[in-house]
Amino acid sequence: MKKRRLRRSVRVTIAFLVLFVPVAVTLFTISAILFVNFGTKEVIDKSADVLFTIHDRQTGATVPQEYIPIYIAAAEEYNIPWTLLAAHHRIETRFSTMRTDVSPVGAEGPMQFMPCTFVGWNYPGCKELGKGSIPEKDKTNPDVIAKYGGYGVDANGDGIADPFDMEDAIFSAANYLSDSGAADGNIEKAVFTYNHSEKYVEDVLWYYHEFEEQRKQSERQAKK
Repeated sequence: MKKRRLRRSVRVTIAFLVLFVPVAVTLFTISAILFVNFGTKEVIDKSADVLFTIHDRQTGATVPQEYIPIYIAAAEEYNIPWTLLAAHHRIETRFSTMRTDVSPVGAEGPMQFMPCTFVGWNYPGCKELGKGSIPEKDKTNPDVIAKYGGYGVDANGDGIADPFDMEDAIFSAANYLSDSGAADGNIEKAVFTYNHSEKYVEDVLWYYHEFEEQRKQSERQAKK
């Protein structure tokens, strides 16, 4: 009886090895080929970036309720989708949760305006990326902004167009996006004008479509 069990055990082991070894060899060979052909730093970095993007999108796809009335008011004023403003706000400053609202290149506020875009590129000294050298009193003066063709808006009527004020910043972004084509339905063109980066456009549009779907679902549920 013991000999029969031993022979059966040997047969099972041999059968397992016959099945497992070719699979292991195949997997090892495929892994080696993939590493040799595709395991470059560029591909690895790109893969890591894709994974980070997926994770980042999943952790920031909800619009804070407190900002929605401002988005809607600005969107109605400039005839653009409010969800587009939400998408820009998410991409620019993660709905104003960043440690600082001034970028390394000088973009300012919740919606990250370059000073020359906010005040107007005709302002003396505005060139290159648009950081300029604009005194604070001019940067927030609606009359100066109107004179130099800027996009800054005094949304709350306090006599100051402040890129760091939430209402002013969102209305200013709506003004800029509207003038850049969003009011005519050219959403992608408007987003690219806001920031000349294909990756930026891709990210903003992803959130825009996500927020649009959430908006539609909310409206459908409200009608039930």
